[in-house]
Amino acid sequence: MKAIIKGKIEELLSKEFYCGSGELNGKATVYSVNSNAKQPYIKILAYRNCVVVCTSKDLHIKVQELLRHKNRDEIFELPLVYGQTIHYVPDDSCTEDIFVPLDYECEYLFDKDILSLTGLTGFENSLVFDENGSTSTKAVYIARDKDRIIGVAGAAESSVNGVWEIGVDVTEKYRNARLGTYLVRGLTKELLARNIIPFYSASITNLGSQMVASRCGYIPFWIDTFGTILDGSSIYNDMTGYLSSKYIE
Repeated sequence: MKAIIKGKIEELLSKEFYCGSGELNGKATVYSVNSNAKQPYIKILAYRNCVVVCTSKDLHIKVQELLRHKNRDEIFELPLVYGQTIHYVPDDSCTEDIFVPLDYECEYLFDKDILSLTGLTGFENSLVFDENGSTSTKAVYIARDKDRIIGVAGAAESSVNGVWEIGVDVTEKYRNARLGTYLVRGLTKELLARNIIPFYSASITNLGSQMVASRCGYIPFWIDTFGTILDGSSIYNDMTGYLSSKYIE
């Protein structure tokens, strides 16, 4: 199972960061180009012993010059990037049962059955509907207190077939009782039973979410930065001028 998960995640990372499996398993700093980026773009990955710096074509050479001779920590401190996310994959213990005393009704919903929840709000990490009533979420495990939904673990498809990302939300009144852990663990087991590889993501500042991952038997597998798009809509756009004046000319 570990080999299957590793292979699938490397397929996902290769697509997202425009690099190869051999590069991911190497020890070098890899500079790749996101050929689909229409604006100045940068996103950085730390996986195993390698670092991948993925940029738009116009920043490719310039960023290499900027990061020459810098180590992994220094690369992740680059002013052009912001926000870091830890991504987790299931360990063997994810298939074990977890005991959490619950007085709530829990239910799995898949595919079109999820549309019965259209209009539900307040669960932005796990289930969001667009203005047309559609959602990218393909599986949910929900908890209800009487007729009120109080927690949702949801999974959405990634760019790789058979790899889904899990998110979870619990309404404030019901937090700190391990309901989120119960829902994530339950949905994880259900997905694995269907031969779907789940992964879980948490901001490096969100300790509560990281604790959920740990309690569910997930292990950290890679870290990346938010994809910074310098298109004039972000407070970080002044970094384009910073890069140009300080490093590019």
